[in-house]
Amino acid sequence: MNFRRVFEVISVLLALWINPLRVNAEDITFATNWKAQAAHGGFYQAVADGTYARFGLNVTILQGGPSVNNRPLLPAGRIDFLMTGNLLHSFDNVRNDVPTVVVAAIFQKDPSALIAHPGQGYEKFESLRNAPMAMIAKDGQYTWWHWLKAVHGFNDDALKPYNYNLGPFLSNPKAIQQGYAVAEPIYVANQGKFRPVVHLLADHGFSTYSTVIETRTDTVLKRPEIVQRFVDASIIGWVNYLYGDRRAANAAMRKQNPEMTDTEIEASVALMKTLGIVDSGESLRTGIGAMSEPRIRDFYLQMVKAGLYREADVDLSKVASFQFVNHMVGLDLKAKLQGP
Repeated sequence: MNFRRVFEVISVLLALWINPLRVNAEDITFATNWKAQAAHGGFYQAVADGTYARFGLNVTILQGGPSVNNRPLLPAGRIDFLMTGNLLHSFDNVRNDVPTVVVAAIFQKDPSALIAHPGQGYEKFESLRNAPMAMIAKDGQYTWWHWLKAVHGFNDDALKPYNYNLGPFLSNPKAIQQGYAVAEPIYVANQGKFRPVVHLLADHGFSTYSTVIETRTDTVLKRPEIVQRFVDASIIGWVNYLYGDRRAANAAMRKQNPEMTDTEIEASVALMKTLGIVDSGESLRTGIGAMSEPRIRDFYLQMVKAGLYREADVDLSKVASFQFVNHMVGLDLKAKLQGP
């Protein structure tokens, strides 16, 4: 941690400690890309337990959904921060001169997965390419399916559309389908009464970060202290959500998305921990939200190999700003919550 960073943190905390009323809370709107769920839990935690407020931020979370597209709101200046999926969206923004930048990567692993029935010969990842039916949604067909073909030998013969209905998969033991590793396995277990085989793409080379936080480029240039406070508070929110008391955050998410149940949320949290979705790899050393330039470049070159981009399409220096992460924020809190 450099001296400037130390000075910025001490200045903010000292101002809040001396006279909280003198520090005007900054109104911040943060939009997600789907309905409230455990995969958004750390953000709701930071609202519910007052972490954002302690950092001088009054944060409103605007949830997404199947008929809600929050992405255009960020470059239009109608929101301050956006939670988006993986780096493919960020590459597209840079290629299309959309003035946004990634400032933190909450998920070290993208939760995208392929799921299969047990006992059908799909226990090894490489066997999935022989499945007679692979149900993949349009977004996946246009993105990581190309990577599976280029790197792992999958082919289009088995490709079928996935319409987010588990029925066809449950009725065909030889089929495989896409899934969100912290969601679909829970639904399969509930509806199909069996535990599916789950292969996380991230464990087989799909190295993108996910659940990244984006903001406008001019916000980074003109208001870096706001960005830093939002990122730090979000990281602490995630530490508290994963390792502390998350009941208030869960209640807030259920209020926004009544379809969720406590049982589903807790099952999803358990999967996030088991699979190392949030806290693994780089984040174990430098804190949740960690990013590195070599990893972003590695993923981009994989996507070039998959035919999604040409090598010169994207100026990678514009994809992410690393100044707000890798400061070991939350590591001491995590150690305290986990105990000896």
